[in-house]
Amino acid sequence: MAKATKKQALGRGLSALLKDPENDINSATDKNADKVVGNIVELDLDSIEVNPFQPRSNFNDEALQELATSIKELGVIQPITVRKLDFNKYQLVSGERRFRASKLIGLETIPAYIRIANDQESLEMALVENIQRQDLDPIEIALSYQRLIDEINLTQEKMSDRVGKKRSTITNYLRLLRLDPIIQTGIRDGFVSMGHGRALVNIDKKEDQIDLYERIVGENLSVRDTERAVKSYHEAESPNKKAITKTKETPEYIEKTKKKITDYLSVKVDIQTASNGKGKIVIPFHSEEELKRLKKLLTSE
Repeated sequence: MAKATKKQALGRGLSALLKDPENDINSATDKNADKVVGNIVELDLDSIEVNPFQPRSNFNDEALQELATSIKELGVIQPITVRKLDFNKYQLVSGERRFRASKLIGLETIPAYIRIANDQESLEMALVENIQRQDLDPIEIALSYQRLIDEINLTQEKMSDRVGKKRSTITNYLRLLRLDPIIQTGIRDGFVSMGHGRALVNIDKKEDQIDLYERIVGENLSVRDTERAVKSYHEAESPNKKAITKTKETPEYIEKTKKKITDYLSVKVDIQTASNGKGKIVIPFHSEEELKRLKKLLTSE
């Protein structure tokens, strides 16, 4: 406990040093820079801005609340990383979930590592550290890899060394970006897995990708089933004998029911049916508040 207290006191002392205009540190060669770089510093949350290069675009509210509860009980165990922008002004490089969760419970400061870097270095650090440490969905990871190629000019070989992943793994993620945007969204929302996506990407025509995607969702096909369907697609003797069965016309009673539920809930629901007459109703929601509203309508609670 004494060691932890000493470490916290050191962090607060360095924080005070950084707030002294006469000792402003802007490069590794400045006076006292060696005391800050590589050390944990307690920074005011209000002095930190979110990184515009952050690859993560989805933050699960429930998971964020769980992290906030953990931080309230145990503190921020893993410091965030920031880069210095100006006097007492910083920008997140990694750790946005910890940053958001800390603000959620009203903390005023957060432990941080400070780096001095330009925008390109910050982008690279943000992308690499998030790929390694955060639970990004497969499409977010693929987009992060693509940005490293487009904006940092990293080759797949160099990227493999930088992120500690096999080149074949990186290639598999990047190939997902060849899928139709509808399927990419389906992967991000969890309707199909990365394994389904890896199978679907072997079909070049987007309309045929969509046809099989609809079968996967409607009939709950496994990855193995999807791989077999893709194989059959390529083995078809002619375009008129494609293995993918076109979505049959939706029965009138299904359309009427779908419209009635949609009107009642004020969200666009979907009813998916299989050839054996079984099916499921999909009711989308985009926030905890919307889920509570739907629950109230469906359960009268």
